[in-house]
Amino acid sequence: MGGRLHWVHCARTGTYTLLMVHPRRGKQAIEAMGVLPSFGGVAVHDAWAPYDIYTAAGHQLCCAHARRELQAVTDLAPEGEWCWATQAAEALTAMHKLVNEAISQGRDVADPAAMAAKIRAYRSAALIGASQTAARSSPLIRKHDALARRLLDRQDDYLRFTRDFRVSPDNNGTERDIRMAKLKQKVSGCLRTLTGARQFCAIRSYLSTAAKHGLNFFDALVMLAEGEPWTPTAT
Repeated sequence: MGGRLHWVHCARTGTYTLLMVHPRRGKQAIEAMGVLPSFGGVAVHDAWAPYDIYTAAGHQLCCAHARRELQAVTDLAPEGEWCWATQAAEALTAMHKLVNEAISQGRDVADPAAMAAKIRAYRSAALIGASQTAARSSPLIRKHDALARRLLDRQDDYLRFTRDFRVSPDNNGTERDIRMAKLKQKVSGCLRTLTGARQFCAIRSYLSTAAKHGLNFFDALVMLAEGEPWTPTAT
């Protein structure tokens, strides 16, 4: 836009979506958005460091991002050889399954013995990964070492969803809410002006939020065009 790179930021819940475009990716953009600085719930996000500044919020690190990073490690392992990253990824997937089973059965706690076993498998794998990559002998090995150590150091944040079933284990919902911006980029290459980008984000925020409340896009756009935009009922 105007010859400069900008980022689209997204804050969302199951009922609301806010998209914003900003020339910066980190703290300045987060402050400008105005959500996380005063947020007291649990923020689900990847391991991008600026999020950790906001200590009033709880943090759930995205397990989907972690599994993709772990898969990249597995892909480089010799075929047929056991890999710590595979075990860690499988443990995360199994924990998610245990939580889903508990929720479907109306329980607020997952099977304690089964969950403890998967947590041990997760931690054991990360410890082995940290040991195997401790030499940090190349940029790639340093990256793998950082992943293993993050899984250990941020274990409570990766596994918060196993203790609080209200928390999603991933930020896939945000990925879905931001998908139209990515599609726009794919089709058009980029948005040419900052004004256009801001308008796009405002309209997408409006439509996404309306859809989450059961209103279809056409009706929401008609109301907007008639000067009486839909607004959610205050609760």
